[in-house]
Amino acid sequence: MTSADPLTLDQALEALVAVAKSAGVGAQTARSEGSALAAAVAESAPGAPADWANAVGGGTSRDFFEAASRGRRWRAAPTATLGALVAQGSAVGAPYAQALAEVASAACSLGEPTMRVIGNAAVAASAQLTAAGLRSTPPPPTGMAPPDLSPAVSSSTAPSSTRKPEPDRQLTRAAVDQGAGQAPPKPVNRRSVEELLAELDALIGLERVKREIHRQVAILRVERLRADAGMKSPTITRHLVFTGNPGTGKTTVARLVSGIYASLGLLSQGQLIEVDRSELVAGYLGQTAVKTTDVVAKAAGGVLFIDEAYSLTGDQYGTEAVDTLVKEMEDRREDLVVIVAGYPAPMEAFVAANPGLASRFRTTIEFDDYTDDELVKILSLLATDSDYELTPQALARFRELLSVTTRSSTFGNGRFARNTLEAAIGAHAWRLRVVEAPTTEQLRELLAEDLDQDDQGDPA
Repeated sequence: MTSADPLTLDQALEALVAVAKSAGVGAQTARSEGSALAAAVAESAPGAPADWANAVGGGTSRDFFEAASRGRRWRAAPTATLGALVAQGSAVGAPYAQALAEVASAACSLGEPTMRVIGNAAVAASAQLTAAGLRSTPPPPTGMAPPDLSPAVSSSTAPSSTRKPEPDRQLTRAAVDQGAGQAPPKPVNRRSVEELLAELDALIGLERVKREIHRQVAILRVERLRADAGMKSPTITRHLVFTGNPGTGKTTVARLVSGIYASLGLLSQGQLIEVDRSELVAGYLGQTAVKTTDVVAKAAGGVLFIDEAYSLTGDQYGTEAVDTLVKEMEDRREDLVVIVAGYPAPMEAFVAANPGLASRFRTTIEFDDYTDDELVKILSLLATDSDYELTPQALARFRELLSVTTRSSTFGNGRFARNTLEAAIGAHAWRLRVVEAPTTEQLRELLAEDLDQDDQGDPA
């Protein structure tokens, strides 16, 4: 194998496991995480389930799509293990992120390549690298390796001169043959409350959310100061309810909250562990309590973010998970914050249905849908942060797409903008496949026609 040879998925997973072992992370945990990320990247590719099963050591089409469902959130955010490594300041965080980026790139070879998969890989790889403080340089779009696509959606963009150099992409490749541990980078320093609040304020829209988070920070800061001064303070619950439609920034804000709480000294680590029902509930009574306890243990010292938490109601398995969660919240009340999220009405019913939850979740933060202007800004900044540029005609075309898109409760908001860019990146790569030596402008420019593409026009 030469340095130019791309890794296959099975090789990329072995590299991921090798890096994970150097951080004390179980091989099965890393392999399961990488397999889910790969499935999420390639889920739209014809023939991907069979190739995925061969690479991961077996499985059915149902296993593939279940894994894709688990890993879908990691196309735009760091995986649970990476989030924990970064929060701990582990020197293995960066190489683990690089290994995950290799997994995302290798997933492009599953089944028949599609433009959507290339875009998915770009977003997923960048989300992992960005979380670890790394940036990658976009390769020529005719290749299968994913370009850099920052997941941050802020109202300001760092100038290109401040960007970090390309990481050593040979580290994960060497891990295949020699194991991990080559010259790990320095631990990531914890950011200050001021820096995290500045990042919050830079997010597009979400004015009501920003005000409430600032209010919470002020309350918790004064509570801590009063305690340090030996004064009495009422017990203030730190657990939160986030309500809003999909793609309104709930996970992004939860990640900032975890960092803010850690900087305030309220949490020892500040990692964010994001889960849904499938990661808390087991197939048999008794096993659910064990599964939920294990998840909470991973989140200890940080924030446990439960998406669509109301899915835990309605059956005895979900009830077991909730009962276990309430007990764990009490036992770990000094070093655990739980944020539950979902649609407004079901979330209100979920919290009210259990006295243990109602007494612990007293603060609800509502996330409003984005306006058309805000979505255009989000799309533009996602592109700009990644060294892409949308032409005026492309932006106009995006506004046209917004005007004919139904804004129901299932509308993706920021996720709609991200998905549009994912598809445009794939279309851009396919459009330039016949250009032998594209110019810098061609490599950067996204045209209106790139936004018109979908998987119907993908290569076969």
